[in-house]
Amino acid sequence: MNEKNQITEGVIWKHLLFFFFPVVAGMFLQQIYNAADTIVVGRFVGKEALAAVGGSVNQIVNLIVEVFVGLTSGAAVIVSQFYGAKDRKNLEKTIHTTYALAIAAGFVIGILGLIFSETILTFMKTPDELMKDSLQYLHIYFLGIVFNLVYNMGASALRAMGDSRRPLYVLAVACSLNVVLDIFLVVVCRMGVAGAATATIFCQGISACIVTWMLMSKEKFCRLELKKIRIHMNSLRSVLRIGIPAGFEAAMYCVANIVIQVFVNKLGTDHVAAWGTFGKIDAAFWMIVNAFGISITTFVGQNYGAGKIRRMRRSVKVCLLMSYISAVTMSIILMIFARQLYGLFTTDGAVIDIGVYMMRFLMPSYFLYVVIGILSGALRGAGRVLVPVLLTCGGVCILRIMWMLVLLPVHPGIETIMLSYPASWSITAVLFIIYYIRRFPGSRSSRSLTPQKML
Repeated sequence: MNEKNQITEGVIWKHLLFFFFPVVAGMFLQQIYNAADTIVVGRFVGKEALAAVGGSVNQIVNLIVEVFVGLTSGAAVIVSQFYGAKDRKNLEKTIHTTYALAIAAGFVIGILGLIFSETILTFMKTPDELMKDSLQYLHIYFLGIVFNLVYNMGASALRAMGDSRRPLYVLAVACSLNVVLDIFLVVVCRMGVAGAATATIFCQGISACIVTWMLMSKEKFCRLELKKIRIHMNSLRSVLRIGIPAGFEAAMYCVANIVIQVFVNKLGTDHVAAWGTFGKIDAAFWMIVNAFGISITTFVGQNYGAGKIRRMRRSVKVCLLMSYISAVTMSIILMIFARQLYGLFTTDGAVIDIGVYMMRFLMPSYFLYVVIGILSGALRGAGRVLVPVLLTCGGVCILRIMWMLVLLPVHPGIETIMLSYPASWSITAVLFIIYYIRRFPGSRSSRSLTPQKML
């Protein structure tokens, strides 16, 4: 590892974009990957199948995946800091430990998911006409959940070491294959939602194998070896110290969304289908903010590991500016083409009308979240996770749940549900700005920290 590290030494805006574009392209492919199931079953099976895949099922899958992705963010921070500090020994221990964690978690979650799927769907008040398809999709998905977790862990490690391109190549292969298999299994073989779920887990298996091979063939400075995959307790504690709060934050987000889904379910199949599809369409916005969040986490982590605190802070300012420009532009595009986008998922006029109303009501407030996503990523890269997690959980998640429980009975309707988002984002954004200004690393005392001391 003698070549120049552009993240710690190059032009900030240029290399932030070089890192960002493969990440956001990968997220775009991931959304196509996820949306393929919804589009195919929505157009070729019916709106009940669309609601089944995009309603309660979507919230449950997101809960599991997002919690684990939170854990992988802990691994990414530690990997980026050791990579920036050129600490090969601890870097290898961290990567082998996180792989062991992904495999173990995959098997445990898979078994629990198979056992409790029906109970969870019932608790979420999933409509009776959607229960069979929802349960069938979840059972198949949980059989292959380990592949999803292994891929996410491996891709996160590659990105943390500055390689954001090869995870993109993996997604390109998996996405293309998933679309082909969706059409074949759902349309040709008429397997319904079972075909969509089968295509998903097969492609996730391919993704997990490819990203594992990439890590095994990486340069000698850090290479994954299957025989070395095991838990190193010091590495595990370091990863979990950051990963558990991040995973808890993701869980709280998902719990809040599940609570909201329960109330949306009460509005009927059309609203469930429209709301679930909205979640697929507005993913274009979230992938931009989240890609910048991942990028700034890596930039802050590597510069923090290298002791370049001033450069780290400049990176955050540049990232915020680019994020706002990109996010506002995407919001405008989504609102303008709302009807056409919904038409990709369904031909049902009632669902389209409800969905377009949702998008044009809610999208103008999305810019409020940008500062939360970027500052949270920056703070995580510097190892500061507890307070940001508390701010997010209290300002976004708990407030949103209280909004549902207190205001919705008084003012029932989809408008009250949607207003919970800008209300919670506004409060949380202000809290993040105050905390960042007062506590972000950059004081004289934090300049002496090293990754080892911080961990």
